[in-house]
Amino acid sequence: MHPRKRQRRNASAMKLVGKPVGAFRTAADLTQAQLADRVRLQVETIASIEQGRRALLPDLARQLDHLLETKGALETAVDNMPEVDLIPAWAEQYMDLEREALALSWFENQVLPGLLQTENYARAVFRSKVPVISEDDINAQVAARMARQEILHRKVPPTACFIISEAIIRDRLGGNEVHRETLQHLRTCTHLPGITLQVMPLGRQAHAGLDGPFILLETPDYQHLAYTEIQRGSHLVADPDEVSILAQKYAMLRTQALNTEDTKGQLDRLLGEQ
Repeated sequence: MHPRKRQRRNASAMKLVGKPVGAFRTAADLTQAQLADRVRLQVETIASIEQGRRALLPDLARQLDHLLETKGALETAVDNMPEVDLIPAWAEQYMDLEREALALSWFENQVLPGLLQTENYARAVFRSKVPVISEDDINAQVAARMARQEILHRKVPPTACFIISEAIIRDRLGGNEVHRETLQHLRTCTHLPGITLQVMPLGRQAHAGLDGPFILLETPDYQHLAYTEIQRGSHLVADPDEVSILAQKYAMLRTQALNTEDTKGQLDRLLGEQ
């Protein structure tokens, strides 16, 4: 399916879910501000959902059903969104959340987190895609990835913790020059305010991240969410129990990985081997 066409379908599906939120809110004689206050969200969040600009997440749908006495109508609507719409909606929602996040905790075992990639590394990532994508698409995706990194350089950046597998920094994705540039970039990132970087060493006898990479984030509304990706899709996790499980895993990973000083030493040793 053409990307633009799929985005229109996403917007259409979100409007089909968001419009009833506004109708049920009005029927309950509540303003957007009053509803936002009751569910502890920003007014803009409620407005975006009602206008179909932001996806209604399952946990919020359940909360609104209870508050507005809608007998599960909103949760049912979310559950019945076609899968082809859900996947891009969650991915787009994650990008919105990442830009606004107070805190991010990221575990990766195959590729550098997008927020830590250099332009050349990102280009190597997109050139490794199967099936192959055009050079124009590669350029657009690289530019979008670089733009995301602005959050790390804001006057008040988010607290960002990264745990990455040693295999990532040993792989020479893009070639030797890109590898050295990447190591130097990571070393520089260790000095950025709010960032902590830890390497998970190879050869461990126990590992809390065997189920794959994931991201934890805290929103300006102090919601705790998680995000996971698979080969052909992505999933935003809002259920508090599931988020708690991933938070427990992340806490264990932090104890299993090298500490921040040893991580800097590992990067320095790899740079010395160049």
